Amino acid sequence: MGEIRILLEGGVGEYEEKKSRFICTLRPVKSMEEASAFIEEIRKQYWDARHNCSAFVIGRNNELSRCSDDGEPSGTAGRPMLEVLSGEGVHYAAAVVTRYFGGTLLGTGGLVRAYTQAVKEALKNSVTAVEREGMRFLLAMDYPDVDRVLRLLDEEGIRPDKSDYGKDVTMELVTAVERAEALEKSLCDISAGRIMTERLGECVFLDRS
Repeated sequence: MGEIRILLEGGVGEYEEKKSRFICTLRPVKSMEEASAFIEEIRKQYWDARHNCSAFVIGRNNELSRCSDDGEPSGTAGRPMLEVLSGEGVHYAAAVVTRYFGGTLLGTGGLVRAYTQAVKEALKNSVTAVEREGMRFLLAMDYPDVDRVLRLLDEEGIRPDKSDYGKDVTMELVTAVERAEALEKSLCDISAGRIMTERLGECVFLDRS
């Protein structure tokens, strides 16, 4: 399947060039319908702007990708925006850059730079995560081993999804497939083999690290 970076939380970024303001709004989208609705929403929000240019990438391989110059010279707005999203390896994301004209023509190079930078600024204010192949584990242990396990998981950047503190302690967690064997060995080492580990199966998870 492979791993991809997806947009979890959108953000807003702004760039100014010769008094023209370029405001980029980013949002996660999963379908053409969501992207179209988002673009229309921003158009209504910034109804008084000169341009609302857009670009979006949807799918694990960006099977759906579109861009619009919305009246700017061809290739100076939507395409550079799309190239930023693709170049940063972001999937399932839509961007709209709103331009308020400052009275001075920027030329082809100036427009490309401005629309590019606006998207980059918005990405700085957004949250992304890597969608990866993982292995789900069930751990069972006695209370004396709990602190050791929690310290190890913290070092590995893993947070249990579920914990049950009953007669003994059980935890469910996910780690990257390639780290599964090493995690099992570490758990065995810190408890002299007392901790029971069971692989529940492969899954897909979001790695924010």
